[in-house]
Amino acid sequence: MAVLLGIDTGGTYTDAVLLDEERGVLAYSKALTTRYDLTVGINEALGATIRQCKLEKPGEDIQLVSLSTTLATNAIVEGQGSPICLILIGYSPDALEQAGLGRIMLNDPLVFVPGGHNQDGEETEPLNRGLVRSAIEEYSPRVAAFAVSGYFSVRNPEHENSVRRIIQKNCGLPVTCGSELTSNLHAARRAVTAALNARLIPLLTRLIRAVEEILKRQNIQAPLMVVKGDGTLVSSRFAMAHPIETILSGPAASIVGSVFLTGEEDACVVDMGGTTTDIALLRGGKPVLNREGATVGKWQTMVETVQVYTYGLGGDSEVSFSHEKAMFLGPRRAVPLSLLAHDFPEIERELKRQKDRAAAGALDGKFLVCQRPLPGNGSEFTALQRSILERVSSCPVALDRLYSTAESEFLLEVEIERLTNLGLVGYGAFTPTDASHALGYQDSWSLAAALLGAEIMARLYTRVRQNGEVATLDFCRRVIQQVVLQAGRAVVSATITDTHGFSLEGLDFVQNIFVDPTFFPEKQGSSPLGVQLTYNRPLIGLGAPVRTYFPELARGIRATLNIPEHAEIANAIGAVAGSIMQTVRVRVSPQEAGALFRVHGPKGVRDFSDLEEAVAFARGQAGEHAKELAKRAGACSVFVDIDRRDHKVIACGHEIFLECEITAVAAGRPYMAVEPNK
Repeated sequence: MAVLLGIDTGGTYTDAVLLDEERGVLAYSKALTTRYDLTVGINEALGATIRQCKLEKPGEDIQLVSLSTTLATNAIVEGQGSPICLILIGYSPDALEQAGLGRIMLNDPLVFVPGGHNQDGEETEPLNRGLVRSAIEEYSPRVAAFAVSGYFSVRNPEHENSVRRIIQKNCGLPVTCGSELTSNLHAARRAVTAALNARLIPLLTRLIRAVEEILKRQNIQAPLMVVKGDGTLVSSRFAMAHPIETILSGPAASIVGSVFLTGEEDACVVDMGGTTTDIALLRGGKPVLNREGATVGKWQTMVETVQVYTYGLGGDSEVSFSHEKAMFLGPRRAVPLSLLAHDFPEIERELKRQKDRAAAGALDGKFLVCQRPLPGNGSEFTALQRSILERVSSCPVALDRLYSTAESEFLLEVEIERLTNLGLVGYGAFTPTDASHALGYQDSWSLAAALLGAEIMARLYTRVRQNGEVATLDFCRRVIQQVVLQAGRAVVSATITDTHGFSLEGLDFVQNIFVDPTFFPEKQGSSPLGVQLTYNRPLIGLGAPVRTYFPELARGIRATLNIPEHAEIANAIGAVAGSIMQTVRVRVSPQEAGALFRVHGPKGVRDFSDLEEAVAFARGQAGEHAKELAKRAGACSVFVDIDRRDHKVIACGHEIFLECEITAVAAGRPYMAVEPNK
């Protein structure tokens, strides 16, 4: 049987796994994700996995490679991407006030072109092709791609398709049309989605080309697939044209991996990594989808993805104390002190220096860490920024030393924040990973640094609480309890939101009364109200930290816990366990008081005098287009399923036909290296 290679770039770790369809996992490896250049971590994880594997000829035996990546999600959150030109057909200027459309373009060119259609798919004004050509001539030399969105283009994409042909003929730059990404009517959000997609094309193209080069060096000739945000796969070529569809790729891969590893049909999947905890619900063996479109950073997109609830809690969440004298974890990720000292022995000496001081300092146990080299010659940075980067370039620097030499603590703090936002520096601090080392649950890195950090933090915690001394290991146990509490809150909150549409986020007093006591009964005190929750679905735990924290979490909510073998690499397994699926929706609407029936298809509109004739045509067009998309996405042996849904209302005792929606879903498995590339 075929050997499959899965690669996942998570927020903290990049995983690679070799999976045999009969024998299961053959080898896997983890490397730290290098966000400044994802290929560094990919190359390290892939190389280590290949070396572990016992395949005689891995380059020949590997039949398929699949990648799930954080690139699109991170780029949108961080406002990265290439310059684009957005052409809006038939939009009025006040559309810029909707969905953040004006903000998303920043200083990029935006062109309003007369044209467009109405909701019936009829042309409201001829397309001004001359203005389109002028825009291409003016802006193509200074943009990397074009985005095109026509008003009501989902009812008739004729003008969008015309503009695409003009751009391709005159400059050959990549073009994204809004109607090819979504069938949703919201024009401004569709334009935002098209703009984001166009901006991401060069970024994802560079990553895919680099991964292809890594595979080539390993003599791996297998097709490269990419995981979409709904957990299905597309070919790398398809992904380069539709990068926006890879947002939430990583969480989607984890969910697919959970089904592969456990076989559970209805469950709550909780994936805890180093940075975040992602929660999703399974129904009928499939993830619940967010059909309204995923929100990433500041932008509400129209991309259907798995419905994921993400919380800033992970094994590497920084341990902090609030003004209310309470401990909390995250949302900021920090490099664990145990890992920092493992890589830089000087860290242990700095921690000992801080521990031996008579009084605890607020900056004790905190370090500034270089995340990536200084770009270029550094001329675009201020003198203070360059000074900070130079100081941390060879070894992390204790924050108390950095601030003690600063002329202005305020300016130093501002500049550190700017460098952090650019991804150039990060923090090292005490995390749950360190507490796990101190308690003997983990032994990967420096135990001495973990214990020193725990002693420092216990002293700070004692000072903050002003309520008796807290012993070092007792403090570590409280950190573990806090992980359980915050993860439990997240599971309950996500489940209530998903099933009842009501969010507990921000309602701390509600969680204090109804959620916290189920994990720690002592919190009920003398309250006349006793609380105990029971979770009626299996809880699937994924990610490296779950074996430490989740047994206690499951006991708290009386849940059946399933931590499968290889839970720590479920994301990489899910990257190759998925199939290819493409969905096309075609609508049939009545015209002229029901005398005609109009088909709104991907190639334009067509009228019929009979409803069933119109539906038959719509079914054929939807099925053919879905099958064509699935093949373009890399599928073989494509199977098409077509569903019809009529929308009607009763008025004055009469049934009125509003619309017929035809949904075609084309699915198939990816081509393998041994199969002909059709």
